Amino acid sequence: MQINPKIDALQLMLTDLRTRNEPIRHKAAFKGCQPEFQTLVSRLIKQLEDELISEKLNNRYN
Repeated sequence: MQINPKIDALQLMLTDLRTRNEPIRHKAAFKGCQPEFQTLVSRLIKQLEDELISEKLNNRYN
């Protein structure tokens, strides 16, 4: 099986984003921007998931 560093990087980034990072969340809450922070995280996760799916499809057909 061929190793694709971009797929690995995307999967690692998604894992990191889905893991609760308490220091960052506490800072966002302290500054009063927790809802905005969570919205950005959700949007970034969706964007990365879409890119991961696309990369896997490209990798499968190449």
